[in-house]
Amino acid sequence: MARTFDLPCRIAVEQSEDHFHAHVELAHEVGIQPGDRVRVHGDPIQISFGETAVFDRMATVTRAGPLMRAWTRAAAYFDFKELYEVSFNPGRVR
Repeated sequence: MARTFDLPCRIAVEQSEDHFHAHVELAHEVGIQPGDRVRVHGDPIQISFGETAVFDRMATVTRAGPLMRAWTRAAAYFDFKELYEVSFNPGRVR
């Protein structure tokens, strides 16, 4: 059975020519493990280009059980190849 709990979180969002990101920081330095799920509550966040914003919201963390955690680790191992790109240049490497 999955263990679920709610906690506050802070979302930092930036959309500029230098950065395009959204980072979620959970309160109480809760560690997330393979297979765990985090759902941030609230309306979708929209900011204009060139803006940076910070939002405080609630999040629900659902801990994975031992079987789901093992499955996630195994699947991640075999999907690792999707994280890199290999290209070949015509001609000879000198």
